[in-house]
This record gives sequence, structure tokens and C-alpha cells, in this order.
Amino acid sequence: MVHVDDHATPRVLVIGSGIAGILTGIELRARGLTDFTILEKADTLGGTWRDNVYPGVACDVPAHLYSFSFAPNVHPTTRFASGPQLWDYFREIAERYRVTEHIRYGTEVADARWDGSRWTVTTTTGESLVADVVVSAVGRLQQPSLPDIPGISDFRGRVFHSARWDPAADVDGARLGIVGTGSSATQMTVATAPRVAHLDLFQRTAQWIFPMDNTPIPWWRRTLMRLVPGYARRYRAGIKRWVDEIGRAATGDPRAADERRQACVDALNTVRDPDLRAKLTPDYEVGCKRLVISGEFYDAVQRDNVEVVTAGIQRVEADGVRTTDGELHELDTLVLATGFHADAYLRPMTVTGEDGITLDDIWADVPMNYKSVALPHMPNFFLINGPFSPGGSASVLSIIEIHVGYVMQLIDRVVADRVALEPDPDRSAELLAAIREQASKTVWGTGGCSSWYLDRNGVPLVNPILLDDLAADMAHPEPTDFHAVPR
Repeated sequence: MVHVDDHATPRVLVIGSGIAGILTGIELRARGLTDFTILEKADTLGGTWRDNVYPGVACDVPAHLYSFSFAPNVHPTTRFASGPQLWDYFREIAERYRVTEHIRYGTEVADARWDGSRWTVTTTTGESLVADVVVSAVGRLQQPSLPDIPGISDFRGRVFHSARWDPAADVDGARLGIVGTGSSATQMTVATAPRVAHLDLFQRTAQWIFPMDNTPIPWWRRTLMRLVPGYARRYRAGIKRWVDEIGRAATGDPRAADERRQACVDALNTVRDPDLRAKLTPDYEVGCKRLVISGEFYDAVQRDNVEVVTAGIQRVEADGVRTTDGELHELDTLVLATGFHADAYLRPMTVTGEDGITLDDIWADVPMNYKSVALPHMPNFFLINGPFSPGGSASVLSIIEIHVGYVMQLIDRVVADRVALEPDPDRSAELLAAIREQASKTVWGTGGCSSWYLDRNGVPLVNPILLDDLAADMAHPEPTDFHAVPR
């Protein structure tokens, strides 16, 4: 039996002070729910744009779409905003809406446990905090995935993950190695190729590159955005429609898929050397992996000081990387742009809900959830951008806004009806099965690739839904999908 202690307003703990945590704080304050704390393991707010500081770091979603709809980012001077520009934007928003007053830094959550009336959250230092509602805003791409390469500790130069860039690393005139070919590796290649003495790009899998230049935004448009708020919102809406069109390709629209594929093929054909072009040609369908966006990558890899290495990495030695063809690639710095544990979600944090049921229990076979925002057997425990969130080219900002809006409606009911809410397990399983069935018919399930969109059985872990449909589906919670136990 679940019950909630009798007091007027719930105490809320939010885990993570990245984009989702900031927006959750804004919406809680807007409701007059000021008894909340945002727990942040680092010493500053941020998440993605705090952690990623490698050369060339930027968002591959147009800058004006990658902002809150209620506070358009009017400052970018180019189509894509850099990492530092985005961090400045989100910090300014957090301060403007007084979210920073609620953040506790240096506080990492190790465990959350439901005792039948509320949650006890324990930090890595052993401190215990009590809350009626917990909102996880930890972010999906925040635990670096490190490859198991023999001899890596023997390397005499600097070696680190792209999300843990060593500020002491100076690539100017250096011999640089980058392992990986995803978005981070692509951005680093473009940014460092003109600066290094030599760059080895170690490619295991070729990527489809969607060509989009980082074009300047005219001064008159930036002026209108600053002076006419309605114009900024209309401009953002126009970009959203355009990005949605790209996203339709992954969810089964044949015309959009053909247009997107042709754009990628045309970009690839700008590589003049047929041998290099062959190296860079993927053997899977466009969109099976998340598209890499760049209008400069193919120019960068055609420079005389850049080599795309397709031989496998055998081991790391003191002076560099030895590949399976026997060649030693001498390096000063080795960057592991090898992605993240996208399937970790809340882990390594442990969560125990009603009747001692744990997160590992309900995620033993698949990350069971309700619409990516709630978990069966976990009363008043909500997620933002959780498992089976939409994939493709959708802006995560739009997804987060939809999820936060939905969770806030659940919290409204917790407050108004004085209840504890948890999704019905059978209904959660039914909805998730429908998502997985639909996703298996998209390019993610049929495109012939291996990616972080797929589980170990090759079944997509993303929801093939367009943002407008997601917004409609999550406009209002369905009361009968939840168990509501009165206080």
C-alpha cells in the first residue's frame, strides 16, 4: 500500500542541473512550488555544454531551435551555436528565472528508496535527503564510453575522452589521433585539421554526413529577433518545420528519405579521391545511425595532413597507435570520441520502489517505462527524456519541453488530489510494445547498422514519433493509466 504523508505541498528533488533540470525548476517555480532542490554532482550547472569543451564543439541543431520556446536565443550569429555560447544561454536563463537559487552543487545521487510514504535519496557522501517527488533530469549522453584498447596506459602522450577534454592539451603543430567518426569526432576534425601537423582519424564505421554549412545570420535578422519577440518565435517555428521534415525520413516518409539520402550522397561525391571516397562510404541506409551534420567535414579529410585510417586498432604503444596492418601511427595526443553509455539512463544510481522492486528488476529485459517519463512500481518518480524518447533529428529541447509539461501536470495532480502516482504496469508494457513494433519497421530497425539507437538484440530504443504527434499524445495525462493512492 502506498501513502503520502499529510502536508500541504510536496518537497521535490530534481537530479541534474542541465537543460531538463533548469526547465523543471522554472516550471516548479511558475506553479509556486518553491520547496525543491536541484542536486548537481559537478561544481557548476550545465550538463552537455559544460562537459564538452573540445575544439569545434557545437550543437548540430540550428541555434534558434535549440532554445526554450518561451525564451528564444537571439544571440547566435551563425546557424549553429558553439558549446560556450549555449552554456552562456542556459546559465543566463537559469539565473533569469531564479533556478540557481535551488541548486546544490557537488551532490551526486547514489541511491533513491521509496519507504511507502516518500523517497529517501542518498548521496555518494552518505547524506540522506527526503522528498515526496523525485524528478530525474540526468541526461542521456553523460557517461563516456571508453574502448578497451590494449596498452592504452603505455601511451606517453595525452589520452582522454572527447567529453573530458584535457585543457592542457595543445593541438597546434601536434600529431593528433581521433578514435571515432560521430558528431564529436567530425567537429574536432574540422576544427583541428588546419592547426595540427598531422591528424589520424581512426574510423571503425563510416558515417553519412548531411551537408549543412554554419552560415552567418544577417545583422538585420538578428536585430529583428532582439527587438520584435514575435519575429523570433516565428523564425524558430519555421526552423522547427524544416527540421521536422528531415526527421520524417527516419519514420517512414519515402519522399523525405529519398531527399535526405540524395543530399548525403551528393555531399560524399565531393570527395575527389575514389579510394578515400570508398573509405567514407557507409554500408547501411541513411538515417540508421543518427545523422552527422557538417558542411565542412569532407573538405577537412581531404587535406594533405589528414589520414582516414580504416585498419583496426591492435593496441596503443608508447609512441602511438599500432593498427592491424602493422603500421605505427605516431601521436602526441589521442582523443577517444567513442560516445556514451546511452543505455545507462539513471545508472549507476540505484532505485528501489514499492515492495522492494528495484530499477534493475523492471529493466532486466528492456527499459520498461511509461511514455519515457514514469516507471511502474516507482510512485512519484518521474523522468525527463527517459528511455524510448524520440530519436532521429528531433531537437532534444522540444522533447524536454513536452516531457516537462507532462510531468508538471502529474505533479499538479499529486498536489491537488494529495496522491502518489505510478503508471499501471500492464498499460506501460502495452504502450512500449507498440512503440517497439513501430520502431522495428523504420530505418532504425531495417537499415542494417549498429548504433546506440539499438539494444543488444537490435531492437530500436527510440520512439519513431514526430514532435507534433508527441505533443498531441502528451498534451494531457490519461488518469486511468495511473494508480493514484490517496494520502
